[in-house]
Amino acid sequence: MTHSQLTQAILEKQSFLCIGLDVDLDKIPPHLLDEEDPIFAFNKAIIDATHHLAVAYKPNTAFYESYGLKGWHALERTINYLNKCHPEIFTIADAKRGDIGNTSSRYAKAFFDEMGFDSVTVAPYMGRDSVEPFLAFENKHTILLALTSNGGAYDFQTQQQEGEPLFQKVIETAMTYAHSERLMFVVGATKDSYLAQVRAIAPEAFLLVPGVGAQGGDLAAVCQHGMNHTVGLLVNSSRGIIYASNGHDFAQAAAQQAQILQQSMQAILVSRGMV
Repeated sequence: MTHSQLTQAILEKQSFLCIGLDVDLDKIPPHLLDEEDPIFAFNKAIIDATHHLAVAYKPNTAFYESYGLKGWHALERTINYLNKCHPEIFTIADAKRGDIGNTSSRYAKAFFDEMGFDSVTVAPYMGRDSVEPFLAFENKHTILLALTSNGGAYDFQTQQQEGEPLFQKVIETAMTYAHSERLMFVVGATKDSYLAQVRAIAPEAFLLVPGVGAQGGDLAAVCQHGMNHTVGLLVNSSRGIIYASNGHDFAQAAAQQAQILQQSMQAILVSRGMV
């Protein structure tokens, strides 16, 4: 999927909502545990109830890896279902990979070619030769961790390096990589005061913004500082949507929470004259 196709989907749905599919078997409705594949059953129900409100889904691969082969199988079924039934949806493998070049190439092949994701999150610590193998895949996107929403982000990401914070140096350097037009950046919603700095360095890039909802990020502040002329945002919510209920009405409850966010996004887009 190209940037322009993603932007078109955002404007058509009047939404830049990304839903995190972080499935914990201890939190899903108990009646689903009787299913042959409870993880996929949960994901399918959430997708069926919310796909008209969201433009992206983001499974965090740790929630699937932790269940071994059955978890990977459920993840594969989920992505196959999205690609077959909802090809307009942008898919994100939240895997946070990053290793030396030949290993990164294999990670990229796994998520892009074998599993069919549109994008994957990547850690930039090992530098150019760990990131560019992901960027080599045409019509795929590499979402670089820039400024994350966790408390530990202040340990390194905001520390000054030659007069500028490290996250700023990371973005500036990444923009010099081959095929940098395929880059997106993770910027946590709880760091909205830094969003203007990020946008100044990467004015055209999409920003994946986790942390709205359960983590306390503010949607209006994110849009004020991070939105560009083509929207340029994917705002993620996970727990606040998918675990809105653990009863038989879980999918409907998820849709209600997703709609609240979508309607807020729609109002922002209308107020800015984008739709």
